[in-house]
Amino acid sequence: MSRVEAVYTAASTNRYFQAADISPSGIIAFGSGNLVALWNAEDPLDRGVYETLPGHQAPVSCVCFQTDDTFASADAKGVIRLWNKLDEQWHCCAVYQGHQGSVASLAIHGELIITGASDSAVKVWRIPANEKDSLSEIQNINMRKGFPISLAVAELPGTKSLLLAVGSTDRNIHLWTSSEGTAQFVQAAVLAGHEDWVKSLAFRPPESESDALILASGSQDANIRLWNIEPFTKSTFAPSGGSTSEVTDELLDAFEASLVNLEDSEDGGRQISLKRHILTVKTQQSSQLYSVTFDALLVGHEAGVTSLSWRPHASPTSTPTLLSTSTDSSLILWSPSTVLTSSNDGTTLWINRQRFGDVGGQRLGGFVGGLWARGGSDAMAWGWNGGWRRWRCRTPETSQGPALEEWSEVGAITGHRASVHSVAWSPGGEYLISASLDQTTRIHGAIPTTTPGGSSVPVWHEIARPQVHGYDLISAVFLGPLRFVSIADEKVARVFEAPREFVEIVNNLNIATLDTSEENRPRAAAVPPLGLSNKALTDASAVAEVNGDADDARTRRRPFEGELAAVTLWPEIEKVFGHGYESIALEVSNNKQYIATACKATSAEHAVVRVYETQTWQPVGTPLAGHNLTVTRIAFSPDDSLILTVSRDRTWRLFERTEDSGFVPVAADKSHGRIIWDCAWAPEGDIFATASRDKTVKIWRRADGPGEDKKWAAVATIQVKSAATAVAFAPRPADSKSRTLAVGLESGEILLFASPRETPSQWSSSLTIDTRLAHVDQIHRLAWRPTGDHDVQQLASCGEDGTLKLSTVHIADTE
Repeated sequence: MSRVEAVYTAASTNRYFQAADISPSGIIAFGSGNLVALWNAEDPLDRGVYETLPGHQAPVSCVCFQTDDTFASADAKGVIRLWNKLDEQWHCCAVYQGHQGSVASLAIHGELIITGASDSAVKVWRIPANEKDSLSEIQNINMRKGFPISLAVAELPGTKSLLLAVGSTDRNIHLWTSSEGTAQFVQAAVLAGHEDWVKSLAFRPPESESDALILASGSQDANIRLWNIEPFTKSTFAPSGGSTSEVTDELLDAFEASLVNLEDSEDGGRQISLKRHILTVKTQQSSQLYSVTFDALLVGHEAGVTSLSWRPHASPTSTPTLLSTSTDSSLILWSPSTVLTSSNDGTTLWINRQRFGDVGGQRLGGFVGGLWARGGSDAMAWGWNGGWRRWRCRTPETSQGPALEEWSEVGAITGHRASVHSVAWSPGGEYLISASLDQTTRIHGAIPTTTPGGSSVPVWHEIARPQVHGYDLISAVFLGPLRFVSIADEKVARVFEAPREFVEIVNNLNIATLDTSEENRPRAAAVPPLGLSNKALTDASAVAEVNGDADDARTRRRPFEGELAAVTLWPEIEKVFGHGYESIALEVSNNKQYIATACKATSAEHAVVRVYETQTWQPVGTPLAGHNLTVTRIAFSPDDSLILTVSRDRTWRLFERTEDSGFVPVAADKSHGRIIWDCAWAPEGDIFATASRDKTVKIWRRADGPGEDKKWAAVATIQVKSAATAVAFAPRPADSKSRTLAVGLESGEILLFASPRETPSQWSSSLTIDTRLAHVDQIHRLAWRPTGDHDVQQLASCGEDGTLKLSTVHIADTE
């Protein structure tokens, strides 16, 4: 029986500050496009994303865990989903259209879910005790002015009453309280002070009875404010100067009396000074008063604060630490100073303990959000490009006890920010290259990693980002282990050669064994200001300027997200011109001597395929004409004697190699009813397949009759349930009795079909890879790994949903 298992998923994180959350056991769930991806941050092998959960029909904007086995997610269309883990499988147990606009923030406390959205509403929901029931709406709070863009909820000290903080685009923090036993919130106070949108809020519960509840608020104005919430007593309301003269006491008594007997007032609150507010909540016995005091202003970020997170309590004596991320590409850890301040006004001095990230400003939008992992020993954040960065803390023990914490960066996960249009293997199958509309090409390789048991297993990671371009990338194919050609939304194809740094990384990490004899290989590459072409760097000082320290240590570990974006570029060695419009299709021959390209076209004049030879980059013969509209895919036959092209004009055409004049047309057919998206040759070269939007895949074979050797006829038509957008034959051993064909659909599923080798007219479905293991949107390309055990094969797939997936497929040989 054929079966499949996931090996590697490259997925980026959405640009919402609450798009990721971590469970108590260290599982990070994050929104990646319309998917929720799961990543075990405590995995000793660091395998990255291990599962994706389909369901949302819009980008996932919020994720929040209730327990290890339950979390809620919300999306840009206002839909809330509740997920449950049963028997090690996650499944969606409730779907609710909660808001008319995009959900901007989501908080969970016990059985309550609170959501804030761009329809100006904050809604309170109760999680059903029984899975069959749906979410029930308890309260709908209309914010009137401004949108609720951040939420936090906590219990008031010493009671079961809840305090809800809502950060708004009106630059204020709105506090709402609910008394014990009721889930209805009433407005209690408005905290002013920020000068721009309040983007993030985080409560730190008190560790002991004497501690206050701390609310941290971060704003677009680059500042963080800390507010202390504690039970209101007469001593709390001491004057700031510390004077306790009788006059002041009398004044205070008169002032308190003027507040109309605070104890008997309704729920809610009032402001009694510019720095202090009073909240009233009803408990079972009486009313309880709380004061809200502005405690500290944390200044250090140069641009808007995007998220805040309190470090989990490691021990009762540990210092409170606040993690903040910002669009200035920095992540700062704040904690109170041990130095006493000169004033006696009860405020605390907070200082910047650690600063991570990039120095020097707004690099690519900075960090979108951050969180703590491994019980507070890892600080991590994801950036505007969707990749994560992670710093790990080590506390060396000294004779005087624990010393200062030492932090160092460790690898995290990466993924494309937009739809991935192409994936292709290196000639030996050691690594693969992907090209995406996020304007990057990326190389992914398997690094042998030692398990706790001592054995070695391959773990896939992104190992290079050879091209960071100014145009959307459409396709990339290898010309050899250290050279590739790519096309983008421009008229030229570009050829790249690996720098010495890539060769060293691949050899040092045992991904492959590459020839290092070429001494004249450039060290690295860089893009000049206002340029599009990667220029080679050979001068040591120029390399150091771009790469920082060019030491050996960096090539002995995988590159981090910050380095991938800057120092793993490949130098460009050639441009290939010829087309009059933007490139759309690219293919390389099996012997790597030719490349064929096609461009967008609305007329026969431009719907041509140009063939170039890869030594001199000169055209081979005349362009291959015949199509009337854009050529969507090109495929060389296994022996490179034939070129197959398919097009938007619903036809396929075959061109044959001649001795002197390049390729000449030999066959054509127009039996598909819609655009043909893809085509592929069987490894034996006797049949090929075409995949079309008309929901069919046709298998074509050369006719047998006398004089008909140039004609090709459809011997089988495979019906599928949605448009077929990608197709690929699996390589099989010579003695295999069957063939395997993978078909990718517009719905994101991958279907495997099997046929006896001798009768290609009989195809039967052998396996369906559903949207959980495959994709949730159109599949752009399928590529089988060239090497390996032929009963266990690996299939790489990429799609419109922005993910790149590698799966191991166990193929059962059919008789």
